[in-house]
Amino acid sequence: MANHNELGKKGEDLAVDFLLKNGYEILTRNYVYQKAEVDIIAQKGNILAIVEVKTRTSADFGDPQQFLKPKQIQRIIKAVDYYVTSNAMDVEVRFDIIAIVWNKKEKSLEHFENAYYHF
Repeated sequence: MANHNELGKKGEDLAVDFLLKNGYEILTRNYVYQKAEVDIIAQKGNILAIVEVKTRTSADFGDPQQFLKPKQIQRIIKAVDYYVTSNAMDVEVRFDIIAIVWNKKEKSLEHFENAYYHF
């Protein structure tokens, strides 16, 4: 597995641990619909949190949360619409980003709720 893939997997595992510790139930990971992949679909109460995890070894080229492109957001929204409809869910959907910087000196995690409206 390439180093960036290993880092991404570690970041997703760290994000799942964080969400579980904060009262979320993990419904699915790496959900794929057409050309979209949703990293984590979690639920807390009536909120369905759609979580994109961005992991980097450094913030030198920008914060991890800044690497989500508009086209990717459109695909994720379409995938989530299908997921919610096909599972007949009556929930409030929220799109979050968990940004992780993980290198030899630091391991930091930031959870941005309703992130698609902020970036």
